Amino acid sequence: MRSLRVFESVSVDGYFVDEGGDMGWAHAGAPDPEFDAWVAKNAGSGGALLFGRKTYQEMAGFWPTPMAAAQMPEVARGMNGAKKYLVSRTLAPTWSNTELLPGPLVEVVRALKAEAGPPLVILGSGSVAAQLGDAGLVDEYQLVIVPVVLGAGRTVFGRRQPLQLTEHRVFRESGKVVLTYVVPR
Repeated sequence: MRSLRVFESVSVDGYFVDEGGDMGWAHAGAPDPEFDAWVAKNAGSGGALLFGRKTYQEMAGFWPTPMAAAQMPEVARGMNGAKKYLVSRTLAPTWSNTELLPGPLVEVVRALKAEAGPPLVILGSGSVAAQLGDAGLVDEYQLVIVPVVLGAGRTVFGRRQPLQLTEHRVFRESGKVVLTYVVPR
């Protein structure tokens, strides 16, 4: 059985997008070579990526471009080479190695988790992550805490659930903190 990890950037007050649905704040701030190196290593972890429609469109519009290859070559290679799953009723896949998952979200992801294969990783896709977390399908949350307070927005969590901290890492230049939690079973 595959595991399912949520990788999400969140504000200090717990939002993955602001009131207007924007997440540009997550990538603002001073450059941090140490954080960038960690992201590059994480991108090559070998997991299969799971996206909702909005995040897929953003990612597919950037990672296959020459600009992405020039700015972050290791991350671009990892993103473009990874197996990708798209959960959408309206969008057809356009990015390499992408498979459309038809049917109700919880049912198709439950079936996908039951198959043999690499771990599944949700990047962004906060609504998808919230629905799968509510359904008890998420095994781990890796949260990048970005040092900004938004005051309002949407959270990746739809219900109360206990989490157990397994790792943490502080990136001093950017002020970002990565917290990894498992969902106790």
